[in-house]
Parts: sequence; C-alpha cells; structure tokens
Amino acid sequence: MSDANELLTLIPKAEAKQSMKDFKSDQEVRWCPGCGDYAVLAAVQGFMPDLGLAKENIVFVSGIGCSSRFPYYMNTYGMHSIHGRAPAIATGLATSRRDLSVWVVTGDGDSLSIGGNHLIHALRRNVNLKILLFNNRIYGLTKGQYSPTSEVGKITKSTPMGSLDAPFNPVSLAIGAEASFVARTVDSDRKHLTSVLRAAADHPGTALVEIYQNCNIFNDGAFEVLKDREQAQEAVIRLEDGQPIRFGADGAKGVVRNERTGDLEVVEVTPENESRILVHDASNESPTTAFALSRLADPDTLHRTPIGVFRNVRRPVYDTLMNEQLDTAVEQKGKGDLAALLTGNDTWTVAG
Repeated sequence: MSDANELLTLIPKAEAKQSMKDFKSDQEVRWCPGCGDYAVLAAVQGFMPDLGLAKENIVFVSGIGCSSRFPYYMNTYGMHSIHGRAPAIATGLATSRRDLSVWVVTGDGDSLSIGGNHLIHALRRNVNLKILLFNNRIYGLTKGQYSPTSEVGKITKSTPMGSLDAPFNPVSLAIGAEASFVARTVDSDRKHLTSVLRAAADHPGTALVEIYQNCNIFNDGAFEVLKDREQAQEAVIRLEDGQPIRFGADGAKGVVRNERTGDLEVVEVTPENESRILVHDASNESPTTAFALSRLADPDTLHRTPIGVFRNVRRPVYDTLMNEQLDTAVEQKGKGDLAALLTGNDTWTVAG
C-alpha cells in the first residue's frame, strides 16, 4: 500500500518556487460580495504553493452551484462539470492519470442531493481525491431553496411552512461510507482551514473536508455561533489528535463516554471525572468514536460542534490497486487489443 509520499512522487514538482499569485487565474471572481467562498478560495490559493507541485499537474473538478465556479479562479487545469457528478469524473481522471493531484469542489446541494451516490462510492473506494464540500445549508445558486443539510423547520422559498426533511450530517455520512479521511472546518478561520487542507493533501486516498460556508444573501449567519468569539468558546470543540477533548472557558467542559450507554456526552470537568475525558485518536481503525463525535452537535443550534480531523486512517488506495491489476494483466496476457475486442465473436443482435 502506497503512502502519501510515494503517491506524491508520481506528480511532477514545480521547477521554481511558487506563490499565491501563481495560482490566481485572470478570471473575474463572480460571487456575491461577502460570500464565504472568497475566504476559501484565498486559503486554497495561498496553500497550493506549499505542495510544491507543478500547477500544470493540479486539477480542480466541480459540479454545479456557487462553489462550483471554483475552477475558473484557479490557475490550474480544471473542469466545471455535471450536476452531482464531479466525484465520478474526478475518479476517472485520478485513476487514469496518477501524475495529477485531483481536487473536487462541491456544495451541500450538489454532492448530497443528486450527487449522493457518486460521493459515497468515491469515499468507499478510497480514490486518491481531495473533496472540498462547501456547506451553507441552502441552495444559493438557484436563489434560496432548502438543501439536504437545512435544519428541520427551515423556512425557504421551497418550504414556506418549514422543511420536513431530516438533514444530512456530511461528516457522519462520510464516516458511514468508510471514508479514510474526514474533517470539518469553517470558512472564516484561515489558520484552521489551512491546517486541515494540509492534512488532507498529505493523506493517501480520498479526503473529505466539510467547510461551513456562509451564504450572506440567502442564509446569512447560519454559523454565527461558531464564528462569534464569545459564543464559539462554548460552542466549538476543537479536535486535536492525541489531546484530551476539552472546550469552553479554560477547558471547563470535556467529552466523556457514558459508562452505561457507551454514547459520548459533554460534562463539566471536575477532579473526579478528569481522567475520563476522551483523548482524540483520529487514526483509530474503528470508526465508532469518530462517528459518535460527529453526532455531538445539535443540528439546530450547532452548539457543541466538533471541528478538525475526525478520522485519518490508512487504507489501500483504489488507483494503486487498479494499476497493479493492469500491470499484472499486461505481464500475464500482454497488452489488450481494442479493435479485436470490438470485432470479436462475443456479440449479439437485438431483434427489432
């Protein structure tokens, strides 16, 4: 099984040192003023030089939605593809061109509605993709309908009496699909966002990063509790690998496992229970605790929302396994003959 360093050796390195400017395209950025997408774009453009890869060997593939304009603004190769199908297109690219660093940019509507199946199958296969899922809990491009992540009771143009749908939790969904790397971050926290992007880039296989992103036109303030300095102190749980999971003023609150039910719960830390505070282990082979952490947040208020890397485990990478099979087939039978296959005897006629 290849590790991240081995996979990165397949991608040509930049001949000269690059800067953020090198990754900015000449296209006018056309998002609404104040959109959280600007912050994510700046973070990605600023982070790309750290990879040290030739920009001609970096590809951004997107679907449909506001976030999916992303490839236009990156001075790399890219494709603004089909609604919900970005993971499928990116899978074909990543498996056939292992000399490319392939990134998918998608939104909560694009990836979790029409694109749901494509997303979960890319995750379970562990294709060498980095998927950035912008979650603003609304359909922005089509002007404010509820999305698969909108909270129950959400009043929108398409749900004037309130949404009846139970929302997806993208992190829970990804862990349930056996994703080998799952993380969550926030558009306005540049330092945290960059650190999560770096960890995703280093991961061999599929890395999914959910980015809470503000739509200031149709769902403004959806994540304010996580961004306001005073509220965030009590609402955000920062996951740090190898560290006790504590939050609040002076780490006054912590996450423990209920000894009766096995579920995770938040407690006020005392000398009596301090030894029970859970230590975060993103590399735990079992997804059980990572999944339980993803369920801590209240879906309506977002209080007790964990951010950071939930899961980071090593699994065989689909691209590597597929190419090993192809090499074995060539060794055993030689290269295939497409023309012979098309004109062979294994055909049939469909009666009219």
